[in-house]
Amino acid sequence: MQEYDVTLKLLLQGSAESVMRELTGAVIARWLDVELPKVQNVRNPRLDLLGETADGDLVHVELQSGNDMTMPVRMAEYCLGVFRLYGRFPRQVVLYVGEAELRMESELRAPGVLFQYRLIDIRSLDGERLLESGEVGDNVIAILAGLRDHEGAVRKILKRIAGLAPAERDRALAQLTILAGLRHLSQAVEREARSMPIDLDIRDHELLGPIIREAEQQGRQEGRQEGRQEGRQEGRQEGRQEGELAVLRRQIEKRFGPLPSRAQARLAALSVSELEDLSERVLDATSIEDLLK
Repeated sequence: MQEYDVTLKLLLQGSAESVMRELTGAVIARWLDVELPKVQNVRNPRLDLLGETADGDLVHVELQSGNDMTMPVRMAEYCLGVFRLYGRFPRQVVLYVGEAELRMESELRAPGVLFQYRLIDIRSLDGERLLESGEVGDNVIAILAGLRDHEGAVRKILKRIAGLAPAERDRALAQLTILAGLRHLSQAVEREARSMPIDLDIRDHELLGPIIREAEQQGRQEGRQEGRQEGRQEGRQEGRQEGELAVLRRQIEKRFGPLPSRAQARLAALSVSELEDLSERVLDATSIEDLLK
């Protein structure tokens, strides 16, 4: 799920301003890159998103694609970790983007103890309103929200994307395709994109190509015999590595500019777990050389 996580973070920190206001009731003045002190049972000490408003309030948004019954404990530990660092408690939101029904709790309750945070299923957001936003980030995230017609929304979003400048257009199309995978709409995006005035071969795109090919491959493989399971797993692993690599390249280029050919070769040789590790470290690195040392 790394590509979904990275994509949503970039959108929420960027042009998805209406979504952030609806989630937090605030405008974020600056984003904080925070890794909490290691605490027992905290699996990932790095918060997904921690921002500060102009008034100095802290806002913590955690992204979740599956039901985790330990979420209240995790959020309480995150809350205390932020307090230890800043001496202030953050306003906390868990944004659930998974396909399964939301079953998590939004509080930790015991005699003399009550800890609460907002728990929002992204499908409860008004996708139609997000489609009307002037910010393309809101439009893209609308694909995960409540919509009357998902394929019609895909067409509307692609029409907006088609009018963007080339670099912004490619980025938004990549983000839409990745998030559409959470709703099994990746092929709908590809199909509609072919009828749009977008001068882009979606299969040859460095980020979209591997994702679309993987989706198609998985669709074909579903009907194959059980004896070919090993081949299916190998194909999925290869597709995942390509997807992780493409997402990481986007992150690096967004922060440091074009990748030198030597750095591209080094990244291509890394495993999925190594690429995931770099995706987390890229926000702390001071240069490409620092990241890859």
